[in-house]
Amino acid sequence: MTELRRPRVGHIQFLNCLPIYWGLMRSGALIDVDLHKDTPDNLNSALVSGDLDIGPISLVEYLRHADELLLLPDLAVGSDGEVLSVNIVSTRPLPELDGAKVALGSTSRTGVLLAQMLLAERYGASPEYFRCPPDLNQMLLEADAGVLIGDVALRALYEAPGHGLTVTDLGQAWRDWTGLPMVFAVWAVRRDFAAAHPGQVKGVHEAFLRSRDLCLAELDDVAAAAARWEAFDADTLANYFRTLDFSLGERQVAGLREFARRAAGRGEVPALPAGGPAFFQV
Repeated sequence: MTELRRPRVGHIQFLNCLPIYWGLMRSGALIDVDLHKDTPDNLNSALVSGDLDIGPISLVEYLRHADELLLLPDLAVGSDGEVLSVNIVSTRPLPELDGAKVALGSTSRTGVLLAQMLLAERYGASPEYFRCPPDLNQMLLEADAGVLIGDVALRALYEAPGHGLTVTDLGQAWRDWTGLPMVFAVWAVRRDFAAAHPGQVKGVHEAFLRSRDLCLAELDDVAAAAARWEAFDADTLANYFRTLDFSLGERQVAGLREFARRAAGRGEVPALPAGGPAFFQV
């Protein structure tokens, strides 16, 4: 008999995930999970290695390990147009970055690959890439542009133009390029855990959906509460949360599949099966 334990669930401590998790406190659902807070990279690795059962994972890492994972339906972080917090900040127009140095912030494999695809395939630029911590000032000491993701990218969006820098929103750039939404992260469960504990997975999935819907219904209050602890005012946070897309419907899955097709064509991920990604059956 399989030992019953609380599911080990990942939590990214970025503002873009706050609406998914905020309502868990209100509903009492946190009692039923073993919540692990960490960086996106560490949570990616933990879910793939089996140290987590359920959690967020970057789209790129999901695609690399789709045979081990099932997607949770209607749950993602993405955008249908601008995303505000996944940006290329540059000292020159993007087509002029051919041969230039571009610094890659180390916090998002999906955002980094999207930037590389856009620069190569849309703007015809082949820069010299290097990885470094996501600090814009440090990046631009050595590079002509930097790829930033998350809270630091949101700050740069408002600060960079005042320093004569160009900010390219990668969510909007993807939408302009393909006509589709961009999915940056998904929520997934390990296939072995889902097979052994489908009821627990269903409960966690439903708790996430309730949390998201509760937050979106009270978004101004959530933004005001978050602003007490963050470097952004309530209006900025409310606008950010409203810009993000936390769903995974037909259009979002179409965007996911198009990203997967292009990434597979570059040899970055295995091709998805013809039927598309596999979902946990609720």
